Amino acid sequence: VQLQASGGGLVQTGGSLRLSCAASGRTLGSFAMGWFRQAPGRERVFVAAVTWSGGATKYAESVKGRFTMSRDNAKNTAYLQMNSLQPEDTAVYYCAAMYRTYGLDRGALYDYWGQGTQVTVSS
Repeated sequence: VQLQASGGGLVQTGGSLRLSCAASGRTLGSFAMGWFRQAPGRERVFVAAVTWSGGATKYAESVKGRFTMSRDNAKNTAYLQMNSLQPEDTAVYYCAAMYRTYGLDRGALYDYWGQGTQVTVSS
């Protein structure tokens, strides 16, 4: 499975962006999907995840109420809608896919990773 993340960019505080993660090689319908982010000098951390069916989602506390993750298995794509962006959301965002149905917030359990897309929020 190859994952291609896109949609990052520069936005002002309070703005919105929608990230996309397009998969190729295999259908996404078999995988749980997640988004992680890594700020400069920091470890990569969990942001959001969705089960293979889209029936359940999980979010980091720092993004709850602002970010929404979704997926369209027919398009083999997952999304992360980010609203009310803050400077602390600045990071490289990575999408990932895994076969498992548990541990959605554990990066070590993911089997495939995209290349990352930069999100910069100016104050």
